Amino acid sequence: QVQLVESGGGSVQPGGSLRLSCAASGITFSANAMCWYRQAPGLQRELVARISSGGVTYYADPVKGRFTISRDNAKNTVYLQINSLKPEDTAVYTCRVRIGAYTYSGQGTQVTVSS
Repeated sequence: QVQLVESGGGSVQPGGSLRLSCAASGITFSANAMCWYRQAPGLQRELVARISSGGVTYYADPVKGRFTISRDNAKNTVYLQINSLKPEDTAVYTCRVRIGAYTYSGQGTQVTVSS
């Protein structure tokens, strides 16, 4: 059974930082690319960052230079370090993994940026 459990969200002021974590189980973690998505109220879900099994990273333009995705295969965990937070970063952040024809997603963690 695939499980993805996110943590680390919270409420921060603009300019603040958070480190999100996503612990995976039920998959061969090291063999899979992992993604972070976010969805703000009233908006479509969007890809934020992706890290391949080999550690190659991709970032959406709005987060380049502020967000860093990383993975620890020994802990079956993918991280998203988010710095210089802006109000428009407010969203539910979820990690997702695609295995074959299926995409698995966690429940998400809320990030709220406001002064």
